[in-house]
Amino acid sequence: MRKEVDFIGDVEIPVDALYGIHSVRARENFPDNALFNEKWFRAVGVVKLACYQAYRKFKTAALENYDPEKLPLTFIDDKKIAAMQRAAEEISHGRYFDQFIVPAMQGGAGTSINMNVNEIIANATLVQLGLQPGQYDEIDPFEQANVFQSTNDVIPTALKVAAMSLLEELEEVINHFRHQIEAKEGKNRNRLRQAYTQMQEAIPSSYDKLFSTYNNALSRDWWRVSKCFERIKEVNLGGGAIGTGLAIPRFFIMQVVNELQQITGLPVTRSENLLDTTANLDSLVEVHATLKAHAVNLEKMAADFRLLAADVMNNRELMIPQRQVGSSIMPGKVNPVIPEFVISSVHKVYANDQLVSQLCGQGCLELNAYLPTIGHALLESIQLLIAVDKTFADNLVKGVNISSQTSDISPVYSNPSITTALIPYIGYHGAAEMAHYMKHHKKNVFFTNSVLKCMDEILIQQVLSDDALLKMGYSLKDLIK
Repeated sequence: MRKEVDFIGDVEIPVDALYGIHSVRARENFPDNALFNEKWFRAVGVVKLACYQAYRKFKTAALENYDPEKLPLTFIDDKKIAAMQRAAEEISHGRYFDQFIVPAMQGGAGTSINMNVNEIIANATLVQLGLQPGQYDEIDPFEQANVFQSTNDVIPTALKVAAMSLLEELEEVINHFRHQIEAKEGKNRNRLRQAYTQMQEAIPSSYDKLFSTYNNALSRDWWRVSKCFERIKEVNLGGGAIGTGLAIPRFFIMQVVNELQQITGLPVTRSENLLDTTANLDSLVEVHATLKAHAVNLEKMAADFRLLAADVMNNRELMIPQRQVGSSIMPGKVNPVIPEFVISSVHKVYANDQLVSQLCGQGCLELNAYLPTIGHALLESIQLLIAVDKTFADNLVKGVNISSQTSDISPVYSNPSITTALIPYIGYHGAAEMAHYMKHHKKNVFFTNSVLKCMDEILIQQVLSDDALLKMGYSLKDLIK
């Protein structure tokens, strides 16, 4: 064991651990088992790398333009900077995540996150240099690993980097899902189906029209997600504790976001008002609202598929794939597990949306202390939606099958609501008379017309043809014909 000391006291730490005293104190203070998001951990490494690259350029510019003996600053040795850069890059690839011991739920505005990473970088650098973890007189978590940084600019910037990388993936999977829906739309062009309003039989529609509603909803979701980058592209990196840049070189402030942009390829920009971006998290509320809108569309679709494929449906035509055994006691039972997973997941997104909104409103003056919980909820929601879109597209929609009709006359012609199409010709009351007869005698519309003689038989065949039923409205020319 090695002993590390701070102004509170000392702590015993495993001799080769890359975490340090500040990480251990956080783990003891926040006894939560929820794992910190690895995407965010990696993004902190990316942000640290940008900071070290900006530091190197600042050091080079300073030594080129000023006499080193007249500068009050003590610069970090190039070899040490290079080793810190390597450590930060390794973190960006997920290395040392086992040394990150701070849980997802925590207090302190993210200081514990920043210090755990600082300690990992300092100790990983010491190991690279052939030294022992904990030799902070050589590489210190504060002096070197955290140079020109603050928790309050590094951690929210890393959150936005992590969110943007996940949003790119969410865009892709929404588009993939939309293409699967579009394929079903094309395959079932003009295929009649019974439509329903308020779970009651309504007028006829078609399967391609049903799938088109999902296609359009997903298109809107894709567009909204693509706009999220604009909402969170401004970062406060370089702003320091509250956004004023106190104790940070102006060169570094102007350079560090450029470095981050080059490393990530993301559209990150330095905020024009670093204090605003530090104090206010409403952009995260807006992004999560977009996620909630997508979740709502997913729930609607999942509920529809579950209902249409349910055993309780009369004349069930739509079948969803059988994914797994549904009961431990009832042989042969198969449940709609994909819709159930979708609905469960989106309700978690709804809960996260409420949490994000309420905690973003808890920001106080220059800072929001609840960023760790806000960020965890935001990233969790994006990752959940990515998973939902993937399984919905590949494990359900791709395998949806619509069975062929078993009779010559489609069931839609036995639904009294079909008489709605006859109103322009025989009026509401004439159509109602036919509907009443159909309902009480259990007959289709053509048989009913042969009894009641409401319309010419050739005309009713034309009016109730598939093409006529599915076209948008009618023209007066249709009535004259």
